[in-house]
Amino acid sequence: MKVFVTGGAGYIGSTCVEELLNAGHEVLVYDDLSEGHRSAVDGRARFVHAGLDHQETLLTAMRGFAPEVVMHFAAKALVNESMTNPHKYFYNNVSLGLNLVDAARQTGVRKFVFSSTCATYGIPERVPMTEDLPQKPINPYGESKLMFEKILDWYRQIHGLDFAALRYFNAAGASERFGEHHRIETHLIPNVLKVPLGQASHCEVYGADYPTPDGTCVRDFIHICDLAQAHMLAMKSGPSGFFNLGTGDGFSVRQVIQACETVAGARIKVIEKPRRAGDPPRLVAAAGKARQELGWKPAFSRLEDIVSSAWAWHKKHPQGYPD
Repeated sequence: MKVFVTGGAGYIGSTCVEELLNAGHEVLVYDDLSEGHRSAVDGRARFVHAGLDHQETLLTAMRGFAPEVVMHFAAKALVNESMTNPHKYFYNNVSLGLNLVDAARQTGVRKFVFSSTCATYGIPERVPMTEDLPQKPINPYGESKLMFEKILDWYRQIHGLDFAALRYFNAAGASERFGEHHRIETHLIPNVLKVPLGQASHCEVYGADYPTPDGTCVRDFIHICDLAQAHMLAMKSGPSGFFNLGTGDGFSVRQVIQACETVAGARIKVIEKPRRAGDPPRLVAAAGKARQELGWKPAFSRLEDIVSSAWAWHKKHPQGYPD
């Protein structure tokens, strides 16, 4: 199939492009490189360096490539930043997303696969979290993703554009070729691994007094290769709607640090900090719908295996991507 991938130079998008190509699909990556890296684009893919605000360039690229499927990873995703600059998040994640979905409709795209987030739920009423939970975002990032989910549902009803919105929990790990390099790094595992890499003296734990077994937040970590497999299953005809993507297992911040110590073979100094506003104590997915309707079977269930893949990539690329 022909797959048009926005944000294919980013962390999750680059691995998804790699997996698509390995499976024999034809891929065009459309990315402005504001967050991604040119060297993270698989050399087998076509590449267009442009943003979703360039409507004519976008439409020309889609018409020339004639994709059957769009996979949309291009978004701003820093929760704290969204609280200080909401305009950036509603503009990029909603307004520019509209440019993409309209171009998809105009060029006859059959399926739209959207990179969504569990942040659309806000603080969940129960855990594990099912797709029917009330969605009450507590930041503009989550709100912007929820708004675009609703846009896709209306475009399905009115224009017949089929879609799958995949609500990630905590993406982690790396493939052999592509890993995690954000210009502003907020994710736990890469920040912890900076200590054994010699790039930081310590890692920070925000809140050690939560109502969890060890007092730190509990999160569901899902390997990016498993996320990529879910996207490929979702782009087939049939499965549509909203799907949680997680392992169903929760690991505390302290457990993640301990796994990093085991994998790296080094002690990691920890400094405790006050809680961050809006951090729920536990976020764990109930991903039965994705397993049943998509036929999704995550290959990585052990935290140590996820951390090991990240550690291998960071050791090979200690400074991340060169561009």
